[in-house]
Amino acid sequence: MPEPTPALVPTRVTVEVVRHDPEVAAYVERANESLGVLGYTEHGVRHASLTSRIAYNILRRLGYPERECELAAIAGYLHDIGNLVSRLNHEHTGALLAGAILQRLGMDPTERAVVMSAIGNHEESHGQPVSPVGAAVILADKSDVHRSRVRNPDPATFDIHDRVNYAVEHSFLRVDERAREITLELTINTEKAPVMEYFEIFLSRMVMCRRAAEHLGCAFKLQINGVRFL
Repeated sequence: MPEPTPALVPTRVTVEVVRHDPEVAAYVERANESLGVLGYTEHGVRHASLTSRIAYNILRRLGYPERECELAAIAGYLHDIGNLVSRLNHEHTGALLAGAILQRLGMDPTERAVVMSAIGNHEESHGQPVSPVGAAVILADKSDVHRSRVRNPDPATFDIHDRVNYAVEHSFLRVDERAREITLELTINTEKAPVMEYFEIFLSRMVMCRRAAEHLGCAFKLQINGVRFL
């Protein structure tokens, strides 16, 4: 009788392994190019890297285990690769693409499941914070509002999303582990866009951030130009 195939030993996949994987690099680049054609703000390496880093830091500041923080970083880096296929339902497509990549890299199935569910639930239309990793990715993704994401070179033709992003001169997600508060701090140039326009397009994102913060046992706060709104 043939010898049984030995079981594969799971690999401890790190965010650096994911970042430098050629397939991941190609997917992130092409997804960003596709969104650029459709007129969306930047969703490339900059956004992926920032989301990854913020997601990691949120869980780290709140005292979660190092491996859980790393899974948040991995999910944060991969969360938008579904845009490679289509903007519509990109969170679901992205979860499946990420699962296949992480399986090839040898990640443990249980860890893959955590990353996939976080990616599949990051969009505010119907996503939910289903785990600490998922909550961290939501907060990290939705807090990336900044003028550096605007790709349109002509301010005269800005739509409301370009206008609001371009008006944001500084953004920072502050985690106060003692007070159990997570605060998005924004500096908005009101000569470029009124604060009301921020709420007009991002209110649903802020509601999702509130739910994500609550999943982590925290309150979500929003501060704009030194004034607290939430």
